Amino acid sequence: MPALDTHVLVRWITNDDAAQCAVIQQLLHATAAAEQRLSVPVTVLLETEWVLRARYGFDRAARILALDAMLSVPELELMDEIAVERALHLFRQDGAPEFADCLHIRLAKTSGQGPLLTIDTRAANVDGALLLTQAILGR
Repeated sequence: MPALDTHVLVRWITNDDAAQCAVIQQLLHATAAAEQRLSVPVTVLLETEWVLRARYGFDRAARILALDAMLSVPELELMDEIAVERALHLFRQDGAPEFADCLHIRLAKTSGQGPLLTIDTRAANVDGALLLTQAILGR
């Protein structure tokens, strides 16, 4: 199964290059017609979310819409999709850490690892994460 890179997803989401977007739409249609799927690695998903935030200024709500869009396209198969869905659910909550932190925590938890040790106090408030100083001091 072919995998997509960050640039492809960013072009598709932002539609900032009509020619490239048309090629991406052709790819999605051809993939659907062949009853196949395109893979989206977790690292690509993380970088895409970061680019949308840092380069394009997408706010939290816009990034949630973009991530939802990727999850809803039948031709896209997100690696570790259950963890991604759970991370997105967490990311929607008020006071939640950034999406990358939500995904790190959920990936660790769904793989039976954890807690995720962190120095990020906001991330440490999430089930599945623990503040490093608490882990060391046993609190």
